[in-house]
Amino acid sequence: VQLQASGGGLLQAGGSLRLSCAASGRTFSNYYMGWFRQAPGKEREFVAAIRWSAGTTYYADSVEGRFTISRDNAKNTVYLQMNSLKPEDTAVYYCAARTSLWGTFYAPPDYNYWGQGTLVTVSS
Repeated sequence: VQLQASGGGLLQAGGSLRLSCAASGRTFSNYYMGWFRQAPGKEREFVAAIRWSAGTTYYADSVEGRFTISRDNAKNTVYLQMNSLKPEDTAVYYCAARTSLWGTFYAPPDYNYWGQGTLVTVSS
């Protein structure tokens, strides 16, 4: 599985941005796609995840109500719509895929495929 993330940028607080992550190669119907982020000097943290087959979504408390994860089956693409952005949302955002039947949806080590990061910078 290859993952290609895009959509990062620089914007002011309160703005919106949509990240995309296109998956190619071998795909699985029953896996999770997740978005994680890593700010300078901090550990990579869970942002949102979606179970591909059922469309069930999960969010970190810090983004609940502001971010929306979704997927397009036909395009094999997952999106992260980010609204009401705050300076503390500044980070490199990574998409990832968990193809294992076991593991959590929120722990980075449980994801076995990663895309390159895309930088989101939110100014105050």
